[in-house]
Amino acid sequence: MKKFVYASVLALACISLVSAPALRAQDSITIKDPVEFNSYQNATTQSDPKQKAAALESFLQTYPQTVVKQTVLDMLVDTYQAIGDADKELSADTRMLQVDPNNLKAILYSVIIKKQQAQKSSDQQAADDSAALANKGLTVPKPAATADPEWKTLTAASYPLFHSAIAQDDVMKKDFKAAVDEYKAELMLFPADQTKGGPGLVDTLNLAEAYANINPKKPDAGDLKNAIWFYSRAWDYAPPAYKPQIEKKLDYWYNRYHGGLDGLDAIKTQAQATEFPSGEVAVAAAKTPAEKIHDLLADPSTDLKALALADKELVLTFGSKDDADKMWAVLKDQVTPVPGTVIEATATTIKVAVTDDAKQSKTPDFIVNMKEPLKDAAVPAAGAELKIMKDGGPELDGTYDSYTQIPGTDTAAASLQIVLREGNLQPEKKKAAPVHKPAAAHHAPAH
Repeated sequence: MKKFVYASVLALACISLVSAPALRAQDSITIKDPVEFNSYQNATTQSDPKQKAAALESFLQTYPQTVVKQTVLDMLVDTYQAIGDADKELSADTRMLQVDPNNLKAILYSVIIKKQQAQKSSDQQAADDSAALANKGLTVPKPAATADPEWKTLTAASYPLFHSAIAQDDVMKKDFKAAVDEYKAELMLFPADQTKGGPGLVDTLNLAEAYANINPKKPDAGDLKNAIWFYSRAWDYAPPAYKPQIEKKLDYWYNRYHGGLDGLDAIKTQAQATEFPSGEVAVAAAKTPAEKIHDLLADPSTDLKALALADKELVLTFGSKDDADKMWAVLKDQVTPVPGTVIEATATTIKVAVTDDAKQSKTPDFIVNMKEPLKDAAVPAAGAELKIMKDGGPELDGTYDSYTQIPGTDTAAASLQIVLREGNLQPEKKKAAPVHKPAAAHHAPAH
């Protein structure tokens, strides 16, 4: 299975800077110096945001110890936000927190900017900083001068974003259990309608991903059923362009647990009605893979030779020894194409992930020993996709030589390793550009 593209999920909703209420000083402050007062008046009354920002910066540089420093910094934060200059806004937020360490608006804006930086560049330090500020923001007391309704509005905007930032940091550290707790805390703060779009919908999907990744090789049944629920909820309300990506994940995990897609529509309908399940998600467990494979092989209509490569591999991986040997008897010494993702390659051996599970775990399930050593330029790079070419032939094929079943453990599912001999790599040839012959010259007859 192709790795879900995290950036594409974020496009479900653009997380923009929240317009939070201003937390300005309520006390009357008097600037005694007339020159300083006139400079302050000039800076704060500018109508053009860029000119206002420059004037406010100039005022702070000229009067670094002014009694209105906090008020000016607050204006500067708002002005840079209006301009859309995140770097300068973050600088103003940082300076505000040096003056007023518990300024919730400065904490909020800093968290959002650093969270976005971490998203764009996978910057762990930015994620850590965002999470640290978010944890602080959740404990900031209400200022005495701030009215209760104003504080309630600000915290309602801030707290979900704080939990989201902490969850993102947990995900980047692969602490998915902690991320689940934070995403759940966030979503519980949203009114139901706000989880049907915007950041609430994005983090509904992120919660599903966190549940699925707690132990993706051998997930706990409860975690997997919760992942199915929140994938369903995200699918229910996702814009049409994003439904196929989410549905692919949902189908994969549901089929992995249940063994088919029957009953999934009912889960989608239930998840559409409420963000959180009222109890344990009702997904019936299917037959074991070995039982299903035995039934398949026992069916007289099953043509083992006609099975897709991935299905043949599933039989070899999860079938009983007798059923796997029955499959292998059909495959042994036969030539097979090997479409998949290159995990590692040398001149003599190419290791390929063919099934979705192998691709997701980046573990080769096919080892192809080449018939002839490859030239350096022909050795495929890790991550390259080997496919069936337009003419119907494979880029890579080989002859079945041996297979090994690898039993599952408490932390990993069962897997398989197939070895092929006499491998042959034939990259798809690109058509040469057509050669345009120049038109025949026309010469005037000699006189």
